[in-house]
Amino acid sequence: MNEIELLREWDADAPPLTDTARARARFRLYQAMQAPATTPTTGRALGRRPLLRIAVACAAAAAVTATVVVAQNTGENAPRTQVVSATTVLRGAAAEARRTEKPLAPRDDQFIYTKEVIELKPVSGGPVKRYVDESWNSVDGSKKSYVSELGHTQWVPPAQKGEYSWPPREWSKLEKLPLDPNRLTIVLRESGTKPDFGRKTRADEWPQVQFFLSGLLRTPVLPKGLRSAAFEALATVPGVEVLPDRTEFNGHTAIGVRYVGPRGTPWEKGGRVLLFDAKTYQYLGLRERTTTKLTTKVYEQSQYIVADGVVDRVLQRP
Repeated sequence: MNEIELLREWDADAPPLTDTARARARFRLYQAMQAPATTPTTGRALGRRPLLRIAVACAAAAAVTATVVVAQNTGENAPRTQVVSATTVLRGAAAEARRTEKPLAPRDDQFIYTKEVIELKPVSGGPVKRYVDESWNSVDGSKKSYVSELGHTQWVPPAQKGEYSWPPREWSKLEKLPLDPNRLTIVLRESGTKPDFGRKTRADEWPQVQFFLSGLLRTPVLPKGLRSAAFEALATVPGVEVLPDRTEFNGHTAIGVRYVGPRGTPWEKGGRVLLFDAKTYQYLGLRERTTTKLTTKVYEQSQYIVADGVVDRVLQRP
């Protein structure tokens, strides 16, 4: 039985599915739609609207086993080296998130403001395209949101009954997610309302866990403690590798990590790279290969948040 048939058989009179149940169904459908040997890419055809982010969050980084050798300048003739694991980077990012996060308690009638820079560099060479996108998303989803994507702005209508997004659009739903990394992993792993916290996660469930966690981290503004919990949860996911070389990113020397999934999955060749400051492990942004709508031209896309906050109305800035 294919995934479409499974979706058709859901009982319309049954109680509404939870966010994680719907996310799991969409995840399985997404997997079925992907060719096993295809490395996922993103583009304007998918966009970054809240309802579509579940489809573009799939290739982000997470896990524990790989290491990177980071050269340190000690002033001696021969530089010393230090082995850094993905666990160290992700847990360091969690600690930095706890240290720098701004406690927020937005009202339902307010908006989450974000300002994001996106740079597209053609892999084959050529000028870099740079976009500055500003967006205003309704806190409880009851008002129209105003979003920008690669310089194109649009109004997103209020959430409708039965409409779904991952991560949740409503702040109240984000606040209900566990702040304990282990419980967060299990809640995202399960499709029901009563997660089995005593059961170990199976190998075939880890791609789904990293898919949801990386999508959650893509959200610029989260309730206090949730971002650090997500980083620590990612540190337990098998399949992340630390890239062997440091890179320059937005004025920082950065360490990159990416998720590489099992054979036969859309992630087996890796994809999106999360970038962290090489000294503090502060999360900086992401980089990935992408194509633009209706073309086959491949770009190296970099994106990072430069401002965020809570405001009372659309077009207002913190």
